[in-house]
Amino acid sequence: MRTLWRLGYCAKLLKTNHFRTAASNTSFPAVWTLLAQHSGSIPGLFVVVKKNTLSTMPETVEDKSNSELYLPHPGVRGMTLLNREAFRRTVVVPALKVKKEIVHSVLKSLKQSVLQRPGLKRVVEDPEDEDIRFVLLDPHKVPEFSLGESEQQVLKQLNVHPEVSKYHLELSYENFKTEEILRAVLPEGQEVTSGFSRVGHIAHLNLRDHQLPYRHLIGQVIMDKNPGVTCVVNKTNIIDSTYRNFEMEVLAGENNLVTKVKENNIAYELDFSKVYWNPRLSTEHGRIVELLRAGDVLFDVFAGIGPFAIPAAKRRCRVFANDLNPESYTWLLHNCRLNKVDTKVKAFNMDGRDFLRGPVREELSRELPLLREEQKTAFHIVMNLPALAVEFLDVFRHLLVGEPCSPAGLPTVHCYGFSKHSNPARDIQERAEAALGTSLAGRCSTFLVRNVAPNKEMLCLSFQIPADVLYKRPCPDEGKEQTSHVALGFQAVPPGQPRGPLLVCDSGVDVALSAARVQQLQGFLALLTAACSSDPSMSLPRNMVDWTGSPHRP
Repeated sequence: MRTLWRLGYCAKLLKTNHFRTAASNTSFPAVWTLLAQHSGSIPGLFVVVKKNTLSTMPETVEDKSNSELYLPHPGVRGMTLLNREAFRRTVVVPALKVKKEIVHSVLKSLKQSVLQRPGLKRVVEDPEDEDIRFVLLDPHKVPEFSLGESEQQVLKQLNVHPEVSKYHLELSYENFKTEEILRAVLPEGQEVTSGFSRVGHIAHLNLRDHQLPYRHLIGQVIMDKNPGVTCVVNKTNIIDSTYRNFEMEVLAGENNLVTKVKENNIAYELDFSKVYWNPRLSTEHGRIVELLRAGDVLFDVFAGIGPFAIPAAKRRCRVFANDLNPESYTWLLHNCRLNKVDTKVKAFNMDGRDFLRGPVREELSRELPLLREEQKTAFHIVMNLPALAVEFLDVFRHLLVGEPCSPAGLPTVHCYGFSKHSNPARDIQERAEAALGTSLAGRCSTFLVRNVAPNKEMLCLSFQIPADVLYKRPCPDEGKEQTSHVALGFQAVPPGQPRGPLLVCDSGVDVALSAARVQQLQGFLALLTAACSSDPSMSLPRNMVDWTGSPHRP
């Protein structure tokens, strides 16, 4: 073995606690012990190792497993206040001695083996020879500091000696990745979460309970390692089902939550603390908008700041957008103006049910009867409130009165929901069928939007509203002053048991009755009650209730 000492301005000698020296190594030179006792700046050390030779140099961090090689100094474990200087550590990496004229060719030929670390130079100068450079290699790709046969052949073609040097490289906080830093800081064995949602200049985290003592350090690391992030927040409670916003804590950076985002080439502005925005839904927003054609009509029941409504308006659709949250409504109007579609979007600040029973019913009642077979206008209703949207589907039951339009003109609903069921598609379909009072078998499609959490999926159920659900056919003599369509029948029962009268109202659907008709029904039921009192063979069923003037069917 030949040992070469070289002066180097970019490296420090390993401190004693960075060595793992075997007690039985009695041949360990005294000079190493002396040098290792000094923690100051010592010239960089390069050791040229010939293949199949043994080194008397003590084992250093290059002998550790790959997962430990680039971990920060172990002294940072448990740190809650970020101290960047404490992350300094020296590791040993392979290096090739190359003439500076052919450095580019060597890098290109060995691009799979060259060291790649954040903020590190792959090529460093030789302090003793200005015409020489050291190309740093990844120790994971060059095990045992020995190049493979193919790499050696490439180097021979370039007239580069295939000897591999050991280079003592100092790593600092800037050279470690986010996950490496957090894994070194958090208690061993605990889950490390380095992912976040990016909303403009804001990084949004959902930290687990065991990470909360380190939340400010985690926030600072996220901000340091992600250019453009100037504010890091952590959600402190679940999403409010009414306004779809949540409380948050600023962990690092400026306390400015008004931000700008760009999605599918459209710009939006919002106050992240007051409205709902999820960058993970960008693909889904684009998918639905791609279904729309110029001239179509979009009803966005839970519009937020407009990620469905504004792109639809830009496709020359007529848009009716609603949101209950006053802040979302304000930012919706702002973003419509920002994108110059404010004349194409009618915005509302209403409860979703009121929006469906009001503007949506009015527009459908006006437009659907005018549709002709050859017309291609389609009506889409988007209901993106996954926690509750399915519960709103019952509003479509007999929303319109009259003869149904052509099947092609029936509105298409895109209803979002969460499911923890083993078969989430079947689960959301069955819940929708229960709300609509009809089967959707063969009449709907389900799209998996994303996995929200373990065993929790977000889905989109799309279907045309069946005509028998959407429409209530008018009675032939509707409006005439006569007894309502009520018939008295008797259920077939075994001999010897009392026969219960059966009240049949229209086709068994909800109807709105005038005050006069309610009085007629009340009188009719009074007669029934009297008849049952005088005739033991007759009795009213248990579910018979009194008419009290309510517009709903008993």
